[in-house]
Parts: sequence; C-alpha cells; structure tokens
Amino acid sequence: MENTLRMALLFDFYGPLLTERQAHVFQMYFHEDLSLGEVGEELDVSRQAIYDILKRSGTLLEDFESKLGLVAKHQERQRLYDEALALIELCRTADLKDRDQYLTELAETIKQAQRQG
Repeated sequence: MENTLRMALLFDFYGPLLTERQAHVFQMYFHEDLSLGEVGEELDVSRQAIYDILKRSGTLLEDFESKLGLVAKHQERQRLYDEALALIELCRTADLKDRDQYLTELAETIKQAQRQG
C-alpha cells in the first residue's frame, strides 16, 4: 500500500512528464485500481506489456524525484506547516508566560518553511 501511495504522489508531481500512453496505463492501474490483466484487456496488449510500462514509468518517476526532489520538498513543507499550526494552537491556549517561547519557535518554523521555498 505504501508503494501505491508513493507512486500516486510521484505521479501527481511528474505525471505530465510521462508519455500519454504511460500516463494512461498508470492511471488505469493506480487510480482506477484495475489489475494488470484488466488494463491489458482494455488496451488489447498482454499483461506483461502493461507490467513493463508500469515498471518503466515507476523508474522514470523515481528518477525525476531523485533529480528534482519536488515530493521531498513538498513533504518537508507540509511537516513545517503542521508544526506551525500546532505552535499557533499552543499560543492560543498557553499561559502568557509560555507564549514568548511558542512564538519564537513559530517564527523559526516559518523561517524554515520560507527557506524550503
């Protein structure tokens, strides 16, 4: 399941860089949840051909990520945003004596997010 989620995330970022056929096969298999055989039947090719297209597409998506790192940057920004929101909530509910500490942490978290671009 984890691999399926990773592939879907990579496809969201890099899918337009695949060929039209690769993208179509990828969507049928991962998004429509069709089996290799069902995709092959739909496209009138063998199950092995679909497997090869998916394998090649997955390798390309991973290669794009290793070179560009957009998914990793996105995930790090999401982590920083979640941290910032948690600190904001702490500031809202904290005693006055603790607020300065939380605000300082919040400012640092926002600076980190800005550096991530």
